[in-house]
Amino acid sequence: MGDGNDIITGNAAIGQSGGPTAVINQSLIGCVELIKHATGVKKILGMHHGVTGLFNQDFIEMQDIPQDRLDRIAETPSAALGSSRVKPDESYGERIFESLRDNDIRYFFYIGGNDSSDTCRIVNDYAKAQNYEMRCFHIPKTIDNDLKCNDHTPGYGSAAKFVACSFIGDNLDNRALPGIKINVLMGRHAGFLTAASVLARQNPEDGPHLIYVPEAVFDPDKFLTDVDRIYKEQGRCLIAVSEGIHDQEGEAMAVKLAEQQGHAVERDDHGNVQLSGSGALGDFLAQHIKLNLGKDLRVRADTFGYMQRCFAGCVSPTDRVEARAAGRKAAELALAGEREGSIAIQRPSDEPYTIEYNMVKLEDVAAKTRLLPEEFIEDDNNISDSFKKYVRPIVGPLPTVELLRVRGGAD
Repeated sequence: MGDGNDIITGNAAIGQSGGPTAVINQSLIGCVELIKHATGVKKILGMHHGVTGLFNQDFIEMQDIPQDRLDRIAETPSAALGSSRVKPDESYGERIFESLRDNDIRYFFYIGGNDSSDTCRIVNDYAKAQNYEMRCFHIPKTIDNDLKCNDHTPGYGSAAKFVACSFIGDNLDNRALPGIKINVLMGRHAGFLTAASVLARQNPEDGPHLIYVPEAVFDPDKFLTDVDRIYKEQGRCLIAVSEGIHDQEGEAMAVKLAEQQGHAVERDDHGNVQLSGSGALGDFLAQHIKLNLGKDLRVRADTFGYMQRCFAGCVSPTDRVEARAAGRKAAELALAGEREGSIAIQRPSDEPYTIEYNMVKLEDVAAKTRLLPEEFIEDDNNISDSFKKYVRPIVGPLPTVELLRVRGGAD
């Protein structure tokens, strides 16, 4: 903790960055409700669309918002202040520093994932280079669950619950009208979200029957063998696929399958291939199955895309509480005199499930990616029981189903 004598007087700025989540506003309000009563903090400036709002001096004052309204904002999905994916370059950083100084911002809080933590580090470095006294804290958020130093991140539990609930329903659909169904989920590099689909298995023959994550090499031929085996055994096959699956050489399957089938792939402004966002990967995999296992097979593909991030009906109770507490912890540390850092959620115990909120260095989190551990992956096409133990307390209770028949028939 700080020495207790470093409390400074000025304004606080807080922003949200990256993809919105179902609980990112909990972190926002957790921070705001603590600092609004703090001695030395005059105004709380919500940055409209992250550092873009700081750059443009576009703020929403939050210090006088009554608690009942703050509570309603906290319960509302998505980013109440608006979000941003801007990464400041040198000229942008200079303008940001001018805004910090002009608005007497002495406390800076930024809620987001990998890139957002790096933006927080950049802002902090600009302030330090100018000998500008400021407290700078990153508050974790990402449905990808891929922040270093964290056991898990706010936003993941609710997105994982949505994935699990969706697969529970889709498994029942696939059982009633048997066929081959592919669902493509977010996860360019980390497979935590796709792995959460394993929670849909409540009965021995429940899907997803196959789960593919980016941490395992994807072999198109083995994929066909896997699908053919499950389909012959059960007369159906439900599949979960991360958008970032790749071959032995690291080439994204979205690109490889498109090229094999003579299709162009969509790229964003940075040259990145649009994976699950375009729906192409699911279509290519479905076509790959039909071309090789039989054109008359009933094969369908869905891409979950953005719907995983802010679905209002699937908020994890654990996620809600932990997101709020992470925001409060950042404010607590800044007001106690700590100068900079990132809040990390760490788990000292599984049984009983307990977590701690600890401060780590910004550079230990910024622009780094944590991957799904190897022990959670089985045979390149399945997720282990140890992952279920890890993820269940984060997701919370799930719907249960009762079946009249276990085994469905083939078309």
